[in-house]
Amino acid sequence: MPKEFTEDLQKLFLGFLISDKDLYVRIQSLVVPTYFNNKLRPAVILINEHSEKYNSLPTIDQIKAKTGIEVEIDNEVTVRHKEWFLDEFQDFAKFKALEQAILASADDIEKGEYYSVEKRVKEASEVGLTKSLGTDYFEDPIKRLRSLKDNNGQVSTGWTAIDKKLFGGFNKGELSIFAGGSGTGKSLFLQNLALNWASIGLNVIYFTFELSEELVAMRIDSMATGMSSRGLFKDLEKVELKVKLLAKQAGAMQIAYLPSGVNTGQLRSYLKEYEIQSGNQPQAIIIDYLDLMMPNDKRVSPSDLYVKDKYVAEELRNLAVELDTLLITASQLNRTAVEEIEFDHSHIAGGLSKVQTADNVMGIFTSAPMRERGRYQIQFMKTRSSSGVGQRVDLQFDIDSLRISDLPEGEEEQPSEVLYSNVVRKTSVTDDKENDKGQTTEVKASNLRKMISNMNKLDR
Repeated sequence: MPKEFTEDLQKLFLGFLISDKDLYVRIQSLVVPTYFNNKLRPAVILINEHSEKYNSLPTIDQIKAKTGIEVEIDNEVTVRHKEWFLDEFQDFAKFKALEQAILASADDIEKGEYYSVEKRVKEASEVGLTKSLGTDYFEDPIKRLRSLKDNNGQVSTGWTAIDKKLFGGFNKGELSIFAGGSGTGKSLFLQNLALNWASIGLNVIYFTFELSEELVAMRIDSMATGMSSRGLFKDLEKVELKVKLLAKQAGAMQIAYLPSGVNTGQLRSYLKEYEIQSGNQPQAIIIDYLDLMMPNDKRVSPSDLYVKDKYVAEELRNLAVELDTLLITASQLNRTAVEEIEFDHSHIAGGLSKVQTADNVMGIFTSAPMRERGRYQIQFMKTRSSSGVGQRVDLQFDIDSLRISDLPEGEEEQPSEVLYSNVVRKTSVTDDKENDKGQTTEVKASNLRKMISNMNKLDR
């Protein structure tokens, strides 16, 4: 039988509120005037305003004089009475919050804005007192560190070189971004990562906003089988055999196309439906890619990239925390990054808003010569949980199968490192001791400009 919060019970609540200042402080965040009926509401407003202004509670005489409401105080209130009050008042506040949320959702339901309804009801259901006091730093350091190691949700990326820079891999509840220019391989990295995670048994959801589901799946077919795109159609039975053999030891992988402009609320709805229909709980979410999304319930101009991407990044990170899942996406680098060989935050399209929210940001660098030699470079622009910022790692790329993997053991100096060293050495200062004027210098900057110019032409 549902509880009834009658006027007499609400008046009893007021008596408890003003009987003990410490009790009021504990419950203060739940003392919302609109939760009480119209007759008692003025007294609640007075209690809140008086407490804020004078740092004390009004007396029963002050309440009566100001509002005409008579409130009684029981001077024999025990600790158990206070515990009863805290439990009852918490139920009262949650009931009223849900009631108001449901009533306020009528217009949203008519408009079809179901995410707003879900969000409002969820916030109301979370109304209550603070239960956790956090972590006692000095209590048990060993237990605390072991718990962090075992339960932090760190998962290998499948690339040992990247894992080393991230102290083991990506963590659940974090937002990680691969940033690259147009055509540099953002989607390829995300698809390789999806296969890496599915191969170790994770349930992966891959959202694509540009490429079709069939094209994404075909690319992953090449990666999974080691066959070129053309080779897939020459031996379909072989493809089927390899994919089905992989499926026996892999987790689930679902590829879903959604139109660009979707928001996090729509992703959440899809994930809930997927969980209900498949019985699988998503463990890794890959979004191709962040720049093509819009925020929830915010009238933001698509041209205002800084604000738009700020909201989207925050909502994606909240989604990762809420679902306790891995969440990886990609972002575009701006035009200023075209001629650069080292990236920083200023090269991210839309500005710093995404970088500030994300836990890890990694730039994808390549050039035509590097691609021909099967090389990609990852530059760590931000790593919240490691010291990898400013470091670079090279990866191997198979142009036929589209597979990205660690470099073979024994390769000490990668092509991109050689290229970078050459670029640095070309800008050098030399002494000419035989010059009649004594010491002279010659800066060979023209060679550097020519090299970068040639690289850009090849990339185009």
